[in-house]
Amino acid sequence: MINRIRDIRRQKSMTLADVAARCDPPTTAQTIGRLETGMRSLSLSWMNRIAAALGVDPQLLVKADEDSPARLVARLSVNGAEALAKPMDAILPVALDGSARLMAMAVDDSAGEYRVGDQVWLRQIDAEEFPRAFNRDVLAPRPGGRFAFGRLIDQRDGRVAILPPGPGHRQVVIDRPAWLGLAEMLVRKL
Repeated sequence: MINRIRDIRRQKSMTLADVAARCDPPTTAQTIGRLETGMRSLSLSWMNRIAAALGVDPQLLVKADEDSPARLVARLSVNGAEALAKPMDAILPVALDGSARLMAMAVDDSAGEYRVGDQVWLRQIDAEEFPRAFNRDVLAPRPGGRFAFGRLIDQRDGRVAILPPGPGHRQVVIDRPAWLGLAEMLVRKL
């Protein structure tokens, strides 16, 4: 097994010392360096500690030898596209957050800024997190196995008001939804 600790740490812009300090109990940057280079065995206990420090699911830290994941090979800056000195595994941004409650929605008809063929990746949040979704696109469950999707424009007394994308739609009010799917990433083929 090959580990992805270094790739995830770099994509989160963390140093070895940052990860070491976030471990519970804290450890040294040298130990983290040895674990990510394979000079020290990555036990299940270490996987859990490092995954918690990085804020990711422990299974993201390892990959099978035969896997050939997408690679991060360049960065776009003010000077144009620049090659990375050392390419690394590309990890989906939604996976880096660490929460496993992910879902996706396919767009079959254009609506607002969404086009046919798009995929919207959402993270499920509970009622206490609804305020952070204000003025963001959300997917909300409705009675009868239906859903509402659009901009969260109001939330009070357990009710949420959602304005569907595109012109001419009226807001949808849902009483006490069990959860909301907060839109975090749009995947669009070019």
